[in-house]
Amino acid sequence: MSESLRSQTTKGVWWSFGGSIASYGITFVVGIVLARLLSPAEYGLIGIIMALIAVFDGIIDSGFSNALIRKKDATESDNNTMFITNLVVSVFLFFVMYLGAPLIAHFFKDEQLIPLTKVMSFYLIFNAFCLIQRTLLTKEIDFKTQTKCNVISSVISGVIGIAMALMGYGVWALVGQQLSKILFNTICLWFYRRWMPSFCFSWNSFRELFGFGWKLMISGIINSIWGQVNQIVIGKCYSAETLGQYTKGREYVDLVSKNLTSVVQKVSYPTLSKIQDEKDRLKNGYRIVIKVTVLVVFVLVFFMAGCAKQLILVLIGEQWLPSVPMMQLVCFSMALYPLHSINLNMLQVQGRSDLFLKLEILKIIIGVFPILAGIFFNIYWMLVLGFITGGCIGFWLNSYYSGKYIGYSTKDQIKDILPSLGVAFAVALPVFGISFMPLNPFILLPIQIVVGVVIAFGLLEWTKLEEYKELKQIALPIVNKFFKRNG
Repeated sequence: MSESLRSQTTKGVWWSFGGSIASYGITFVVGIVLARLLSPAEYGLIGIIMALIAVFDGIIDSGFSNALIRKKDATESDNNTMFITNLVVSVFLFFVMYLGAPLIAHFFKDEQLIPLTKVMSFYLIFNAFCLIQRTLLTKEIDFKTQTKCNVISSVISGVIGIAMALMGYGVWALVGQQLSKILFNTICLWFYRRWMPSFCFSWNSFRELFGFGWKLMISGIINSIWGQVNQIVIGKCYSAETLGQYTKGREYVDLVSKNLTSVVQKVSYPTLSKIQDEKDRLKNGYRIVIKVTVLVVFVLVFFMAGCAKQLILVLIGEQWLPSVPMMQLVCFSMALYPLHSINLNMLQVQGRSDLFLKLEILKIIIGVFPILAGIFFNIYWMLVLGFITGGCIGFWLNSYYSGKYIGYSTKDQIKDILPSLGVAFAVALPVFGISFMPLNPFILLPIQIVVGVVIAFGLLEWTKLEEYKELKQIALPIVNKFFKRNG
């Protein structure tokens, strides 16, 4: 990776990752407190609604964000067109969700969902108002501002959520937390990124942006459904409590896998888009992104699978123990998530939104099989088959097409990730073995953490993997700068 690209990427990763760590760290702590105050069934109700919101959010964006980021000569007319389009679509979907609340409650056979869905539908409006600011900041690789907004909104919403739970509002505490977080995040983005709409809509801009973005919009809808359909099936075929257990187990895995991958995507997409016409630099940057991301995610999620039981007991208590086996299966399935996302990211960099759409359609067809297993057998079959089909087959499809255009094949990618997989297994196996020791979980978990850290760093220092060296080159200047600032 060239020095200029590394410097730009390092700065972006620092603020994006730092912001995510701060924001999700606050959310993580708040989640621990709320999980001890609320029941799995209450989490399950919000899980159903958030699954629907995730699908609607994919429609609202319409792929305009990625189209605008990729466009090198974007104008104010493009910005205004995107803002107006997102706002109109969000208002329409708000009414669909608000008026459709009784149907949603009838489908899931729970009348509590009617008022919850109506109030949570305002989430779509709040989010639509900040999409353009977030897109402009991402295009400018300004994650420092986004970090400030995320931290402020996470703190305020956390306080609101905990206060409402202590006051006995039950599931409404989760509603208050979610709505206040997106509301204050929107307010902060408008305050720090001073862009004001002129409400100048251009059909030329719309056609150009939508021409690239509509395929990503359809892909986003499909991907959202694919990502949330497990929760919808669990909520429909099982119970709100089972969904709450699954949601909580998955939440911790997503904190690592999805969060880290999202950071890498946000930084690498605008960075790699700047060199989209330089094939050799693009391939080298793409390869480093995959190797570094996979190393970190593999080690962390396999470690979490090994100490899942102790993690749940220490953080949120015995009432959440049924989530442990679900969490372990999700760890294995989400280990491959970075490879899916980064390969699809490369298709966007190359302007192949058509292939992006075709792959998402194909994967949703494949995804029917684990869903049927969940409906006719049990939730564990659904997760196992989801790992085999959605993980392995999906990776092969994504890597084949994205790698084809820059000469980085599936075989090459597998060779590159095998060392990281070996390190992850070497960390996870002894950590899992320690979990069988007859000790208090508050004693076992620190032991597992120490053992995992020692083995991971020992192996990486011994093997001197290229991705580990690259990670150190990115991290050490940041660490040194931090300590210099703080004496």
